[in-house]
Amino acid sequence: MSRTTVGIIANPAAGKDIRRLVSEGRFVSNNEKINIIRRILAGMDAIGIDRALIMPDPSNIGLAALDGAALDFETRLLDMPVFGTEADSTGAARRMVDAGAGCLVTLGGDGTCRSVAKEAGPVPMVAISTGTNNVFPELVEGTSAGMAAAVVARGLVDAASVSTVSKLLEVTAGGLEPSRDTALVDVAASRQRYVGARAVWDTSGVRELVLSLAIPGSVGLSAIGAAVCPLTASQDMGLHVRLGPGGATVMAPITPGVVAPVEVCGWRALSMGEAVEIGPEPGTVALDGERSFSVAEGQAVRVTLTRNGPRLVSVHEALRRATLAGVFTSGVPEPMPAPVGLPANGG
Repeated sequence: MSRTTVGIIANPAAGKDIRRLVSEGRFVSNNEKINIIRRILAGMDAIGIDRALIMPDPSNIGLAALDGAALDFETRLLDMPVFGTEADSTGAARRMVDAGAGCLVTLGGDGTCRSVAKEAGPVPMVAISTGTNNVFPELVEGTSAGMAAAVVARGLVDAASVSTVSKLLEVTAGGLEPSRDTALVDVAASRQRYVGARAVWDTSGVRELVLSLAIPGSVGLSAIGAAVCPLTASQDMGLHVRLGPGGATVMAPITPGVVAPVEVCGWRALSMGEAVEIGPEPGTVALDGERSFSVAEGQAVRVTLTRNGPRLVSVHEALRRATLAGVFTSGVPEPMPAPVGLPANGG
């Protein structure tokens, strides 16, 4: 008989990049991430699973979360090398999927989710926001996230009914290694020809954006697109935005606490499967807010909008459907009779 397994991937670097220094963004400490994992485990324990697999990390967040834990299921760290890079999250996701995980829980921002999504395949993801710019993951309490992950992994709710296959920006770059990569939210082409601080917080050098999401109220480069054409996760479309003079100036929250004027000279909607050619100017390309690779003069970069992203679970919808299915009750409580002698509608 198959075992109910949930994987937990916590990025110790999420929420600690240069944007902490240039804005008023929240700082999620390692101690808080430890506490969040403990709450996730408690939520899963209440529902009941067989096993939780946790990614090891240089800060020993996962190890500390398990210290002293008294749970009714097996918990262990993955046996894997740790490099302190995004490869850790990607490698952990691959091992968890191979081990039969029925759900993956991530703690991080857009970049962490992107790394996990590369190997998640069809396994549903519960994404908890602990990063800097968080368009993709959800701001949700760890206990609730753990309960939702458990009901999905156990099949107590239909995973397809409480999750959405995400959009994906598939990037191909001629003459570069690796020649293929992906982003969940935004691809940005910058005129800057170096990769220093990885996080993009200054828009002065950004010349083009390709977006899968542009949700009003979100923070980051996608907020520029949200100011000209709001775009939700359910819409089968994307945006191509060109920055520069000659059009309009929009106000966009680029990082927490920083609302900047950005000149937009043009934009257009993208249909599903449509590709955008970036370049051929030299510079760097950022994926989900982090500079990823440099391009030379004449190198072609193509971005294609697809529905090949990870299956993202809505925690609230998973818990709602689990409630309707009686997962959280033993027996059926009797409805109380209406009070006698009170006027209708409180009048």
